[in-house]
Amino acid sequence: MKIRFYNSLTRKLDDFVPRKEGEVSIYVCGPTVYNDPHIGNMRPAVFFDTVRKFFEAVGYKVSFVSNFTDVDDKIINKALSENVSEKVISERYIEAYYKCLDDLHIKRATVNPKVTEYMPQIIDYIDNLVKNDKAYVVDGEVFFDVTKVADYGCLSNISTENLRQNARIDANDKKHNQYDFLLWKKTEAGIKWQSPFCEGRPGWHTECCVMIDSIFKDIIDIHGGGSDLKFPHHENEIAQSMSTHNHHLANYWVHTAMMNISGEKMSKSLGNVILAKDAIKEYGANVTRMLLLNAQYRSIVNLTDTVINDTKTIITKIENCYKQLNTKIQLNSWDLQGFSTKTEAFLNILADDFNIPNAVTYVLDLVKEGNNLLRSKESTKEQILDLYHGLDYCLKILGIEFNCKIFNDEDKELFNAYNEAKANKNFEESDRIRKILIEKGIF
Repeated sequence: MKIRFYNSLTRKLDDFVPRKEGEVSIYVCGPTVYNDPHIGNMRPAVFFDTVRKFFEAVGYKVSFVSNFTDVDDKIINKALSENVSEKVISERYIEAYYKCLDDLHIKRATVNPKVTEYMPQIIDYIDNLVKNDKAYVVDGEVFFDVTKVADYGCLSNISTENLRQNARIDANDKKHNQYDFLLWKKTEAGIKWQSPFCEGRPGWHTECCVMIDSIFKDIIDIHGGGSDLKFPHHENEIAQSMSTHNHHLANYWVHTAMMNISGEKMSKSLGNVILAKDAIKEYGANVTRMLLLNAQYRSIVNLTDTVINDTKTIITKIENCYKQLNTKIQLNSWDLQGFSTKTEAFLNILADDFNIPNAVTYVLDLVKEGNNLLRSKESTKEQILDLYHGLDYCLKILGIEFNCKIFNDEDKELFNAYNEAKANKNFEESDRIRKILIEKGIF
């Protein structure tokens, strides 16, 4: 199967050629764990989970790594305000993040490394940059020298000439150039480590380079994250990797766009931040996941009441059809597992730049076909099984899950009695049985 998708590094659709045949290595930047994740944090998590499931479905062995940044000023400040250790804060919100992943049917990563677990490697990595004249030390702090990288800006397409105007460049009198970036920071408060430079902690941009080196040992296939990470974070990762290994850290760079709330950027200052756990509680896991998926991944998701209601309708349509097909199959004692002719077209849609909105449209076409089969008296066993198995396969990749009760013999007898009462227009009896079926979790 030919797979292609947009590569932020080349700024075009590239055919995917894995480094190792039949294997895919993916690294996705994870959260800084100082607070509960908001719904926007879950967009890359949900998207790359779907990408992973797609690769696995077409036969690849996937190594999927996503980190936790568990040392940061925000974590330190929160720990100081609560008079607890940084680890107490970070572990609290790592668990909160895992809870959201589980609720949204996101498969756990192969490895979830934490920055604090890789401190010796980070210090060695920075020391190597200093020794190779790619970084310099001023008053114990270490800065990367951007002028030493010929293609700096290759990912973000930002030249050093206009970096001075970029709002995300921190001013610092110790830098040789204002667009150089911090590798090691001298700190007074909070957690710190001894290093050849000074007692302190690392800057943000080195951790992923080190974790990729330590876990994968080489350049990887795909590096992903939100579009807000493209510059300076991912650009600075590439700069360090070019200086250390003379490669761009990953062959393919994939970024998801941000989320707006009713046309406005989600931010604490506007008071429109929606926590992921609150969205899951209010809309349900399937609706929340579909809200994050059913838009082209490089396009902004604009969360409005209309979009939420439309998404609820989509999930309800799929669920009703799926459960009715499941019930019919169980009542006839047919096999709930099996092959389908419907899957290839779905996979081909995803193989073309991970086109999830078109994949959802395909699922809705299956639902329409399934409803027609359920209504028709001429539908065959083969047609119903083919449709159900295809729908089930697609939903597994999209991460949409419905809890269907497995019928025992008593359940089947009750359901057949319910259908018989309905057919005979014995509505009093059918209502009585229906209440029992609801209590048993069948309806």
